[in-house]
Amino acid sequence: MAKGIWIFAEQREGQVKKVAFELLSEGRKIADQLGEELAAVLVGKDVAGLVEALGEYGADKVYLVEADALENYTTDGYTKVVADLVKQYEPSALLLGCTVTGRDLAAGLAQRLETGLMTDCTSMELADGQLVFTRPVYAGKAFVKASCPDARPAMATIRPNTFAPVAGAKTPEVVKVTPDTGDIRQVVKDIVRQISTRPELTEADIIVSGGRGMKAPENFKALEELSDVLGAAVGASRAAVDAGWISHSFQVGQTGKTVSPVLYIACGISGAIQHLAGMSSAKCIVAINKDEEANIFKVADYGIVGDIFEVVPVLTEELKKIMA
Repeated sequence: MAKGIWIFAEQREGQVKKVAFELLSEGRKIADQLGEELAAVLVGKDVAGLVEALGEYGADKVYLVEADALENYTTDGYTKVVADLVKQYEPSALLLGCTVTGRDLAAGLAQRLETGLMTDCTSMELADGQLVFTRPVYAGKAFVKASCPDARPAMATIRPNTFAPVAGAKTPEVVKVTPDTGDIRQVVKDIVRQISTRPELTEADIIVSGGRGMKAPENFKALEELSDVLGAAVGASRAAVDAGWISHSFQVGQTGKTVSPVLYIACGISGAIQHLAGMSSAKCIVAINKDEEANIFKVADYGIVGDIFEVVPVLTEELKKIMA
C-alpha cells in the first residue's frame, strides 16, 4: 500500500528554495492526519549539507539522490531519477512548488508515472481520506476543488508563498540513493546568471510591477528605487515585456510567472485577464493608474487614481521616512 507524503525539495546552487520549506510545513499537517511519514526528495551534486535544513521544517526522511550528472537541473535527468524513486517506494502523494523547475518536472513525472496532476494550487486539505486541492480557473475569477481519488501518487504543484513555513525540528533519516544516470541525454553546457540583490520574483513577499503606463524602459528606474526601499522584487506586465522595456524573466501573468506575494503594487498596469491570472492571489493588491476605469481596480484592495510619474516618487520618499 502506498505510504508517505513526499515533497520535492527544489534547490539551486546549494540553497533550498523557500517553497520547499512551505510544502514541508503544510505536508507535515497532512502526514500527521494520515499517520504517514513526511519525506523530502533532494536531488543534485554535493547537496548532503542541505539535509539538516529540511529536517528543521519537519521532514521525517530525506531521499538523497546525488550524481555528477544531476549537478544542474535537466528535464531528462531529474524526471528519470525521481520517477524511478517513486516507482520503488510508492508514496501516496508527491508535491512540488509551482516554479519554472517544478512545473516542468511535474509534467514529465505525471506522464511517466501515468498519474493525475493538479497544477497551480493555492490550498490543499483532506476530505474522506483523499487529498483535495483548490486551484484558480478563468484567470482567477473562480476556484475549483479537485482530486484524483485513484491516482498514485496524487501529484500537485503549489504556488510559492501559499503557506507559511513553520519550523518543526527533526533529525531526518537519510536514505542515500545511487541513481542510474547512464541514459541521461541532456547536458547543461552553460548558465547565464543575472546578478541582483533583489529577491527572486516567485518567492518575493513584495513585488512592484510596471506595465504599459511606464512608457519607456528608463522609467522602470523609479520602480526599482521603490522596490529597493521595500526590499521587493520588480515585475512587469506582458505589454512592458513585449515593448522590449524589460526582460521576459520579470513578466508576471499567464505567459510569465505566477506569484503570490503579501503585497503587489501594480503601476501603470491596466489589468488584462492574462496578467490577473498570474497575481490575483496576492494577499494585498495596490493599483496606481491614471485611468479610473482600469480593470486592475476591480481586484485591487487599494487604488490610487493618478499619474504614476507623480505618485511613485512621492510614495518612495514617504516610505523612506517610514522605513528609516
